[in-house]
Amino acid sequence: MPGVASAAPSRYVALGDSAASGPLIPLPDLSMPGCFRSTANYPKLAAAQLGLALTDVTCSGADTNDMFNPQETDLGTAPPQLDALTADTSVVTLQIGGNDAGLVGLAESCLNVWPEWLSGDSCKDEYTAGGRDVYGERVAAVRPRVDAVLAAIHERSPNARVFVVGYTTYLPPDGCYPRVQVWPRDANYIQAKIDQLNQVLADASAAGGATYVDIRTPGVGKDVCKSASVRWTEPFIPENVAAPLHPNATGMRGMATVVAAAIGG
Repeated sequence: MPGVASAAPSRYVALGDSAASGPLIPLPDLSMPGCFRSTANYPKLAAAQLGLALTDVTCSGADTNDMFNPQETDLGTAPPQLDALTADTSVVTLQIGGNDAGLVGLAESCLNVWPEWLSGDSCKDEYTAGGRDVYGERVAAVRPRVDAVLAAIHERSPNARVFVVGYTTYLPPDGCYPRVQVWPRDANYIQAKIDQLNQVLADASAAGGATYVDIRTPGVGKDVCKSASVRWTEPFIPENVAAPLHPNATGMRGMATVVAAAIGG
């Protein structure tokens, strides 16, 4: 109506790693080039759907330490992500933990050119030898770090609704060797560790006053083994313009729909 000021859009701050920033997805957000943020990542798409005023500080390579401290990138230093939060922030999304646990390194170490019957070593066998689960321990150690991040978010933005976004489905049961060169039992191990991390994030959310957003379930049937037009995540050799083992533009659109529904629900 004439003479009546419209309310300012709610302030949304997006925190997280490359699963949120969308490295190499066109077009790049050049506000912090070293973070390889995309203008088509799910925070920007969800903000547009909901009419929220977005501050996107997601950054490729980020871990929980980079929430509190500056992050060195190849193209400059990114400020601590938590510095983007203010007392009037009303919505926060957080996607973090994959780099703390080293899950990209795990996936890379599981590449096997040779089939099982010929030669090679199973990464699953290596990482679970002697009754230990090396990556299981690394994933479990993420919990207190996420707890600390959530506590800091609530301290800085006490009125914000906080949404912790999980990681999507990267591999189907038994994988799809040799199309994606990871043996079946190793594919199951990789996805099991991603699922374990998602449970850690869900538990931390429940204990830390946040809402967990499940991206795993909507991503079933959209893994790296599917066609380039269907999958949400690119394999080791991408066909879509996106980083290997990271979401593509289709994935970001799908994730944005899920995140926007959680925020708007």
